[in-house]
Amino acid sequence: MEKSSDIKKKKKKPGGGIPWAIRVFLVSVALSAVLSLLSNRALDGAGLPVAFLVLIGFIALGILFDIVGVAVTAADPKPFHSMAAHREKGAREALRLLRSAGQVSSFCNDVVGDICGIVSGTTAAVIVTALQDGFGLPSVLLSLVVTSLVSGLTIGGKALGKALALEKSTEVVHTVGRVLAVFSKQ
Repeated sequence: MEKSSDIKKKKKKPGGGIPWAIRVFLVSVALSAVLSLLSNRALDGAGLPVAFLVLIGFIALGILFDIVGVAVTAADPKPFHSMAAHREKGAREALRLLRSAGQVSSFCNDVVGDICGIVSGTTAAVIVTALQDGFGLPSVLLSLVVTSLVSGLTIGGKALGKALALEKSTEVVHTVGRVLAVFSKQ
């Protein structure tokens, strides 16, 4: 017969609860500050081409992290056990990602994805202001067009990314594992 403490351990979800929420909050605040600072520095006195590059960069970053977040939840760990047994670069890191799939997905999709969405929205506002000042276009129409384009690129890119992540989850996770292996102490 199982003890009540064993039952509680089985019901507890790894990475959930208040400690995880506090860590996510602190990481989100720090990461948001860093990305906003980088965006502000890049946009300070920059022209429209640089502003558009910053905007595309943040949209692409959000899509990339969304792909990783989905792939980690969809990938099967079996191939990575085999790769790790053969000491293939990135396999151990990939297994670590898969063991923490919920947290990795939350970080990639929610934390980084949401921050990129917010920063790209701010960047879009800077672009609208610059276009309005430069060309005297009506702000409501301009804001509508830019916001619609940013939303379409972000949502469409994430839809394509999700399909790729589901179809190629093993390859995506292995690639991320190889990147992480470069920074690993082992």
